[in-house]
Amino acid sequence: MTDATLPAPAVAAKVLSPSDWTKLFLGFGAMVIGQFMAILDIQIVAASLPQIQAGVGASADQVSWIQTAYLIPEVVMIPLSGYLSRLWGTQRVYLASCTGFIVMSVLTGLSSSIDMMIITRALQGFIGGAMIPTVFAVAFTAFPPERRITASVIMGLIVTLAPTVGPTLGGHLTEWLSWRWLFFINVPTGLVVLFGVARWGEFDKGDPSLSQGFDWFGLGVMATFLMSLQFVLEEGAKNSWFQDDLILGLAVLAAVTGVVFVWRSLTYRNPIVELRAFANRNFSIGVAMTAVSGASLFGGTFLLPQFLGRVRHYSASEVGTTMVISGLSMFATGPLAGRLVRKVDPRVPMFIGFLLAGWGMYMAHGVTKDWGFWEFAGVQACRGVGVMIAMIATQQITMSTLPPHMIKNASGLVNLSRNTGGAMGLAMLATSITQQTALYYNSLSSSVTAGSVEAQGMMTGLAARMAQLGVSDPDGAARKAFSGFLQQQATVMAFGDSFTLLAIGCFVAAGVSLLAKPAKNAPPPPSDAH
Repeated sequence: MTDATLPAPAVAAKVLSPSDWTKLFLGFGAMVIGQFMAILDIQIVAASLPQIQAGVGASADQVSWIQTAYLIPEVVMIPLSGYLSRLWGTQRVYLASCTGFIVMSVLTGLSSSIDMMIITRALQGFIGGAMIPTVFAVAFTAFPPERRITASVIMGLIVTLAPTVGPTLGGHLTEWLSWRWLFFINVPTGLVVLFGVARWGEFDKGDPSLSQGFDWFGLGVMATFLMSLQFVLEEGAKNSWFQDDLILGLAVLAAVTGVVFVWRSLTYRNPIVELRAFANRNFSIGVAMTAVSGASLFGGTFLLPQFLGRVRHYSASEVGTTMVISGLSMFATGPLAGRLVRKVDPRVPMFIGFLLAGWGMYMAHGVTKDWGFWEFAGVQACRGVGVMIAMIATQQITMSTLPPHMIKNASGLVNLSRNTGGAMGLAMLATSITQQTALYYNSLSSSVTAGSVEAQGMMTGLAARMAQLGVSDPDGAARKAFSGFLQQQATVMAFGDSFTLLAIGCFVAAGVSLLAKPAKNAPPPPSDAH
């Protein structure tokens, strides 16, 4: 057997004293809070972009970069953090990441111009990116096998809840205090995290010898590949994809550097990212399923607020109230999903989870303009339960058969796949909504011009109503109102297609999940333990 197919030894299976358990949980708990903080900051600005735009004097085009600037450099740090953890040790990397994140949060909150904010947000995303995968690695190295599912449940709750509550929390903070507190709030939380990790977070030691022969070329190629890819996914839908020269050029650059990055990682003696983990079938399938669960998680969180804002014209607080069902269902399902994954083959709950998530999305394929809180409650509950079950089972499948020396590096790849899957899902959904809305609008408009009796009757009624209101051009106002009605109907139908598209992806993932090998929840230590 190769290293990539060896079962994971029970590296922490030794009997721990109560004081050791206390230290482990306190250190891990502090890291989890920091992970929540880092993931939350991706979406916390979503509901407050108009206020930030006014505060820093940004244009409509510039303000979107407040989110994009955070995400693009973050994808570079996520895989790099595995190498840094092996070099310096998890505690040092995490403390440095958290400290830099706090400093950049303060500078972002103090920003007086959009240029300063974009720079500080980029540094905040890059430096803070290490807080996300290091928690994942600790869960699968510091905890004994029988406790790893509990740690997975905790991480699953963080990964799913943070994007869900981010816009709601951000909207309320902006309303109560100001938009600057979206970033200042990280200071007290970050100080608690720093204290906890510094006091109880010494889980391993670094290996300074890894600094010899550091692959600077590999780092440059990886950064170029990931940042180009992320930019294309984030901005492509807004700029008509390859019709834009910049998007086309960066897509070609991402394709070329991606190939060079894979070649370099497989041939260099000390690669930044160890891709040999993909030789393990469960890991490869798990990474693919993680990408799908990321698309489902972020895609569902994207579609619903978009629909409620564009069609129902809900405020940020009303959107947050409607979205709460998703968060509650995930929170309630976490402990139950952990028990289920412990008792049966993880492939079974992974299959069930993706089916439930897909069915939840498909329930909204017939969405109408009148759907609100109660109509979406079942959709959110079913999707939330399914995503949580699928995510926890996927984590177990992905890491269960990897040797411990690969886990730190693999954790970065897993988290990268979730972020990339989410970005691809959002790009696909945004493009689908735009294209399908235009298609349906043209179809509806052509049916009207063909001489629809119902449409002509509606136009006559609208014109009469406008005349009663004293409008100077009742026929023109009627045509404008009718065009708005057609646009709304086309938008609603396009959202129905997007919900269906997301459902199909989950159903396909459910089938693919059965291709994984059986994974024991507590594999026995091999005789040649590292």
